[in-house]
Amino acid sequence: MGMLTEAEAAFDAQQYPITTEELIEAEGDLTLELPNGTETLADALSRSAPETFETAEDARLTAYAGVSGKAIGRKGYSDRDPVCMGEDGPEEVSF
Repeated sequence: MGMLTEAEAAFDAQQYPITTEELIEAEGDLTLELPNGTETLADALSRSAPETFETAEDARLTAYAGVSGKAIGRKGYSDRDPVCMGEDGPEEVSF
């Protein structure tokens, strides 16, 4: 995911352990560029319960989990849905 590219560096620059509040204070105004808009890192982190991150990866995963629906390209889209009865589906493609 490229949406947190700048945030990746911000996470790596912190000293751990760090609390959600401390991370928001340090980097919360960082803008995340999402497929359907933007939001701040503070927005994403505040959607989770406050915690203490032991590693940059912990903080990163929490931010990924906390981004809003703006991060979803096509809501409800799946190329794995079954074909409805009575309809011809797409031809199978071999990869």
